[in-house]
Amino acid sequence: MKINVLHIVRYLTLAVLLHLLLALAPAMAQNVARTGETSTFTIASQPGDTYMWTLYNDSTVNFAVEPGTVSQPYAEFTGDTNSSTVNILWKEPGVYFFKVNVSDITGCAQNLKIGRVKVISGVTATLEASPVVCAGETISLTVTLTGTPPWEYTYTEGTNSWTRTNILTSPDVITLTPGPVITTEYWITTVKDKYGTNITPGNKAKQEVNPLPAKTTIYHR
Repeated sequence: MKINVLHIVRYLTLAVLLHLLLALAPAMAQNVARTGETSTFTIASQPGDTYMWTLYNDSTVNFAVEPGTVSQPYAEFTGDTNSSTVNILWKEPGVYFFKVNVSDITGCAQNLKIGRVKVISGVTATLEASPVVCAGETISLTVTLTGTPPWEYTYTEGTNSWTRTNILTSPDVITLTPGPVITTEYWITTVKDKYGTNITPGNKAKQEVNPLPAKTTIYHR
């Protein structure tokens, strides 16, 4: 995801910059990213300009003078942070603010740019049942996963629960032998990936089951 940041102001003192930042914060366009995604931010470059990017997850600090508040378990810059383009890997859900200070070749003029990113969980699981089967026949449940492997998820039919771990590819196929003897619904209760956990129950997939035909007596004459 590539984003051009918001151009705020030039040639102002830090005190005035802070006042302007607070005034503009509610109106700033909010970018949305998912955990495990890398966002690219870029500004127009000029010969001789130097850059310093900073990342915050605390909106109460003074952006104009305080150092960044984000540590690597939450998000991190990947690659050079002293250029007009940077990449940020998001690891934890939350609201983040990024800032870049640009100094011209004289070192006197400064251009401050800021932006806001809402990071949501990137891990989901969708379950799909087999076509209709007869009672007790083997069934296959297909789980389609999003996010960053390895995954771990727990599924249920409402009474029992089973957990599958260290899933490295999607979709993942669950084979149940024997299968259910009556029509049964299955769903995912939790799913985890490298960067987080989603505890919102997934969709319910109904496995249709036909009863076995009734036994009849065969008479011979």
